[in-house]
Amino acid sequence: MAPPAGRIRPGRYLGFFVLIVVVLYALVFFTGGGKPTPKLGIDLQGGTRVTLTARTPDGSAPSKDSLNQARQIIERRVNGIGVSGTEVILDGNNIVITVPGVQGDQAKKLGQTAKLNFRKVINAQAATAPPAAPSPGADQQTPELIQKAKATRQDAGLVTGTGDSIAASGTASQALAAFTCATQDPLRGNDDPNLPLLACNQDGTEKYLLGPVFLQGSEIDSAAASPPAQNKAGWTVDLTFKSAGRQIWGDFTTKNIGQRAAFVLDTQVVSAPTIQSAIVDGNTQISGSFTQQQTKDLADVLRYGSLPLSFTSSDATTVSATLGLASLEAGLIAGAIGLLLVFVYSLFYYRLLGALTIVSLALSGAMVYAVLVLLGRWIGFTLDLAGVAGFIISIGVTADSFVVFFERLKDEIREGRTFRSAVPRGWVRARRTILASDAILFLASAVLYAIAVGDVQGFAFTLGLSTVLDLVVVFLVTHPLVALASQSKTLSNPKLTGLGGVQSVSAERRTARKAATAAAKEA
Repeated sequence: MAPPAGRIRPGRYLGFFVLIVVVLYALVFFTGGGKPTPKLGIDLQGGTRVTLTARTPDGSAPSKDSLNQARQIIERRVNGIGVSGTEVILDGNNIVITVPGVQGDQAKKLGQTAKLNFRKVINAQAATAPPAAPSPGADQQTPELIQKAKATRQDAGLVTGTGDSIAASGTASQALAAFTCATQDPLRGNDDPNLPLLACNQDGTEKYLLGPVFLQGSEIDSAAASPPAQNKAGWTVDLTFKSAGRQIWGDFTTKNIGQRAAFVLDTQVVSAPTIQSAIVDGNTQISGSFTQQQTKDLADVLRYGSLPLSFTSSDATTVSATLGLASLEAGLIAGAIGLLLVFVYSLFYYRLLGALTIVSLALSGAMVYAVLVLLGRWIGFTLDLAGVAGFIISIGVTADSFVVFFERLKDEIREGRTFRSAVPRGWVRARRTILASDAILFLASAVLYAIAVGDVQGFAFTLGLSTVLDLVVVFLVTHPLVALASQSKTLSNPKLTGLGGVQSVSAERRTARKAATAAAKEA
């Protein structure tokens, strides 16, 4: 026979909660390496935050679609190079990358445009001037600089024509002679593939007059870094092409044996080898003065796609691990103080019921910690200061559920019921309020998570998670513990429960009702 509404078998509920905790901690200790620590965000363990500002060929604002596409490509690059806990978000016309830990140097390279194009070398000369460090703001794109750069190329005759006509153009040869590798190109990363190009190699020792693009880097199928082969110096990037690209590359190398082809990355020539033979199978190497890390970086950005926009790193902030640890300690101290105040208030006002509150909160904390560790492993969730704030607030939310239940108990006892009979009735009335309150809070957290970004989104996530776990604790721990206490003669003693005053009020009301009834009969 089922128990009356609100009356439960406490042992079953507590046993089910214990089973949940055992399963959670079994997953914590026996999966994912068994390390029982959650992943921490950049503001807790230190790291790097990089802000990338988008540039367009005409200086106009980039489209939303191109920004979203760039963000997705950068996310793929992040996943490809194995940087864990990284967040890539849009902030207006900027892309913000946050990398916790010591992998920040990689984040600074994730915004490389990596537009690799293949151009024919029309002419090449030694660079007479060494590359100069760009002056402050030299890499900032403005419409005036863009128009000036375009006008210079038009004046030099570098706007139309095939390689042969360019080679015969005296104006183009003069433009190459006047070109210096110390010049910062405002069109870097936004060169027109249909126009010739003046460019330098990466170390600024050679400059080139290049023909229009005959093969785009989007035709690359795969790219991998390879160590120096026997009898060869330097690292290389091995490329394979898609079917269309393989055909174009094969035709070009067949017709241009003995000529040079430039591999141009963001208007910089990374390699300009001489074609020794036709390459019809598409297997090609990019060689140059590469270090191992440079080769790996180049292979990564080529493998995961070219960005539809060029970017400049407008801000790169490094947060030290020491500062992150101090922030974590401050957050934990704030949480401990809040928890202590709840404990003191509960014990002072509710006595035994307050002690049950403390036990419930402790068990809730144990479950929350296990969930944080597992979420860090399964979905890459990282705990930051905003998340810590969400959990601190959740202490009050959970305690509020206890208060609602205990006050309903008092209402039932004031109406003349015993502690034992008041528990199921008070629970039925309190349950509706608790469910409604938590549902509203969870809905607010979900909406905030959906419309927010960055730290605010982390706050919303932890607050919503805490709300769900609050229901688990109240239903499976607090209510059963109070029911067990009400069934014990010792624990239901008014001096222990703190309900003596309420029971006195109830007795006075009963006495008053009896007196009123007797007076009515005599009348």
